[in-house]
Amino acid sequence: MLSFPAMSTTPITFTTTSGKSATAELARPPAGGASAAVIVIHEWYGLNDDMRRICGRFAAEGFAALAIDLYGGRSTADDAEAMQLVNELRTADAIEIVRAAAEHLRSIGARKIGVTGFCLGGAMALAAACNVEGLSAVVPFYGTPKEEFLDLSRAKAPILGHYGRNDPIIPIARVEAIEARGRDAGATITLERYDAGHAFMREGSSAYVEEAAKLAWARTVAFFREQLSA
Repeated sequence: MLSFPAMSTTPITFTTTSGKSATAELARPPAGGASAAVIVIHEWYGLNDDMRRICGRFAAEGFAALAIDLYGGRSTADDAEAMQLVNELRTADAIEIVRAAAEHLRSIGARKIGVTGFCLGGAMALAAACNVEGLSAVVPFYGTPKEEFLDLSRAKAPILGHYGRNDPIIPIARVEAIEARGRDAGATITLERYDAGHAFMREGSSAYVEEAAKLAWARTVAFFREQLSA
């Protein structure tokens, strides 16, 4: 099994258009600032060390990585509590936080911004593709949003998604339907499929599938490098 240490992150606070305070954690590349940035949206457990590790991996690849917090400082390792947190979250509020995070990254020098997310975060990333202007690339992992936030005719940024063929939460038929709908709507969208189930990127869990995780990560980094190059 691969092992990736958490990279030091800096707490960030910014304000949404409705005047609400939002928090996040920023990992910078070893060389310092970066003109290409990635917003990372957490799983249903909240902003935790797993997401910090993901940010560290993006920073090591040369991107500034901002892990946003959709739960206002709360996180958990318990599935029942995570479900409660998910049920309390409103997609419109999450989109507002993504939009404000992108503006914050622009204010500190990012010229092109991508969004990625996992599980809940994958759903919110795909919703952001359809509802947040000015993004340059979007990479959802095994998540789909509510239909009201999935108008792919509005998705201007290219989308590369990663989904498991054996995912009991996100049926592969839904993945295929979304991809077809997106292409019919004029979106640039590719949803890759893997011999894996849900959460196959979650290192250290029984869901982790190393072969799929390595391939999905390599594709993601290559995609962001292509789409976020200055």
